[in-house]
Amino acid sequence: MPDSETARLQLEGMSCASCVGRVERALTAIPGVESASANFASGEARVGFRAPATREQMGAALAAIGYPVVRPSVTLAVEGMTCASCTGRVERVLMAQPGVISARANLATRRATAEMWEPRDPATLAAAISKAGFSARPLDEAAPPVPDEAALWREALIAGALTLPVFVTEMGGHLIPAFHHWLHMTFGNQALWLMQFVLSALVLIFPGRRFFLKGVPALLRAAPDMNSLVALGTFAAFAYSTLVLFAPALIPETARAVYFEAAAVIVVLILAGRAMEARARGRAGAAIAGLIGLQPKTARLEDGSEIAVSALIPGMRVSLRAGERVPVDGTVLSGTSAVDESMLTGEPLPVAKVAGDHVTGGTVNGTGSLMIEVRAVGADTVLARITAMVEEAQGSKLPVQALVDRITLWFVPAVMAVAAVAVAAWLMVTGDIAAALVAGVSVLIIACPCAMGLATPVSILVGTGRAAQMGVLFRRGEALQRLADVTHISFDKTGTLTEGRPRVVGVTGPDWLLPMAAAVERGSEHPLASAILAAAGEAPTASDFTARPGYGAEATVEGARIGVGAARMFAAIPGPLAREADAAALRGESLVYVAKDGEVAGLIRVADQVKPTSARAIAALGEAGITPAMISGDTEGAAREVARRIGISEIHAGVLPEGKQALIARIGGGFVGDGINDAPALAAADVGIAMGSGTDVAIEAGDVVLMRGDPLAVASALKISRAVLRNIRQNLAWAFGYNVALIPVAAGLLVPFGGPQLSPMLAAGAMALSSVFVLSNALRLRLIREVA
Repeated sequence: MPDSETARLQLEGMSCASCVGRVERALTAIPGVESASANFASGEARVGFRAPATREQMGAALAAIGYPVVRPSVTLAVEGMTCASCTGRVERVLMAQPGVISARANLATRRATAEMWEPRDPATLAAAISKAGFSARPLDEAAPPVPDEAALWREALIAGALTLPVFVTEMGGHLIPAFHHWLHMTFGNQALWLMQFVLSALVLIFPGRRFFLKGVPALLRAAPDMNSLVALGTFAAFAYSTLVLFAPALIPETARAVYFEAAAVIVVLILAGRAMEARARGRAGAAIAGLIGLQPKTARLEDGSEIAVSALIPGMRVSLRAGERVPVDGTVLSGTSAVDESMLTGEPLPVAKVAGDHVTGGTVNGTGSLMIEVRAVGADTVLARITAMVEEAQGSKLPVQALVDRITLWFVPAVMAVAAVAVAAWLMVTGDIAAALVAGVSVLIIACPCAMGLATPVSILVGTGRAAQMGVLFRRGEALQRLADVTHISFDKTGTLTEGRPRVVGVTGPDWLLPMAAAVERGSEHPLASAILAAAGEAPTASDFTARPGYGAEATVEGARIGVGAARMFAAIPGPLAREADAAALRGESLVYVAKDGEVAGLIRVADQVKPTSARAIAALGEAGITPAMISGDTEGAAREVARRIGISEIHAGVLPEGKQALIARIGGGFVGDGINDAPALAAADVGIAMGSGTDVAIEAGDVVLMRGDPLAVASALKISRAVLRNIRQNLAWAFGYNVALIPVAAGLLVPFGGPQLSPMLAAGAMALSSVFVLSNALRLRLIREVA
């Protein structure tokens, strides 16, 4: 009988005793569930079960009745992954752990993430990975990664110095016959081979030991990786050469050749390739490192004393001098300055700050001094949330990666099988042991699962980092692929394509009209009141204020009764004003009439201004093959006027907020909104793009977050998403094409037709350059410019 297990599931939505009853009934109805108890106070369900019941069945049953299981995740720092086979093995180890739903390992970031049905101790998962031959720790316990570039270069130089005499004496003799004769006349063949044996042994024992320390255990666990291929190839070349040197009788006379130089040169080239790879990977992750480094370590309190930023708590007051970096998110209490927020929004122009304005940690103060009240610290700051978001996107897998994962699962075993077949075929056809060895070793060495493993994650790493520098945040890596594939993007009108702040665009009437109207509007809460107040500047005092909902407002100003409102508030509108109003309405302007003692004296026209970059953004999307659309709750006339000015032909006007979601679900594609009021529509879109402005951005609203309210950022987001997907396709084409084309060549398939066969040394060089090519290609994404 199967053993009994206990699951502790954290649920969403339990709020009362009846919820508890429904949860328990749903669980106990599952065959194999022996007991179930739920607690709405803690939101937890405790389930005793045995086969055939599974956690997956419980999750499905609970989701069906509206109480989905909260799926916690754990991220681990994993060292020792060198190729796609390694990431696959880490993922398989995690998936084998009880309660793990999904797992993903990232070769570029050296991290692994597991999603689970119930909370588990991260140390337990880390121990399982470490047992499989890697070094894993919970992310919050892991030391900052130490770049191994310097160590790799040092080992490559040591290996190179030891290998040089071996290479010169062996290959130099082949290239220059006179040099060959001099060597053999002076030192003798046996002495030269003995010298090569000693030096190549030192190369394998010291600089090359990393391949054996990792590759041999992986081979013994029947889970070979890139290190296993290198260890097998170099050992085969060295062992065969050693037999020729010390036991020549075991080898046919025609096959008595040594390959010490191949074993040594392979180590040198692969170490140099990994050093170049480490340098490129460090440059690829520079964006996230730069974000983390933006926050100062200390802050200056109001009394002048310094304190660690980590010790700040909300409510404290921090003094900020000219030129200093803002330590945390806060509110300006006093002082005026201009703050450079380009790290946040990508916008180069400084933003003026006065009392009451918000400032964000990591931005740079200008020439003024500010006193700031701390508003958010630690993980709650905008910078920390941005960093976490970029890290999440960089660690995610795109749907295109699924194919790569399926192939790389069998890649290394398949390469070993091809090498064995090549050796057997050469022996059967030619009987030449040396030629067979060259074929087998070349196949083992030229195979490059490293390039296949890096092809997708390194492009995501560089692309999302560059996007963050441009003020474009991809919350998840999948959004990169979805945005690159859309052909239709819809925009909310107000606050997205327009400023979202109505302004007075015209006044018809006597000089007293605007100030007196402003005096009345000072007591009004109507959205247009602030526009009239802003345009008037100063206004006289009003008394006896009366609001007429749906019509307008009245008040006594300087002895006269002033009425401000819509046309329906007044008995009659003079003909000239009515004609002007009709023309203004066609332009999408809002109309406010002003009357004195009951007689309409003039008209104030108010309009929401189109953002300066809206037209260029729509044109840029059109050039990229995107069909733009505009969705607005405004009138048909107002919507069409805005659409005409910016070049949009597809218009959906008069759409209520609750109707946007259904409309977006019907037309599909991407949707751009302000990230707060448009949250349902953003969720319904194939790609939700939340447009914000600095600290006010709704980071949780969309798949893509634009850190400034500039429509051009949508075109920039599309540009970089397509560039990343194009880069990934190039990398995958190279990685797969390289292996498909060169492994048969290394096996000697072309030799019977007069074609070439690669030597192990050339194979090692080609393999090392393969990963470097993929990384270098991905680094080109750092050069992408914003759409302007």
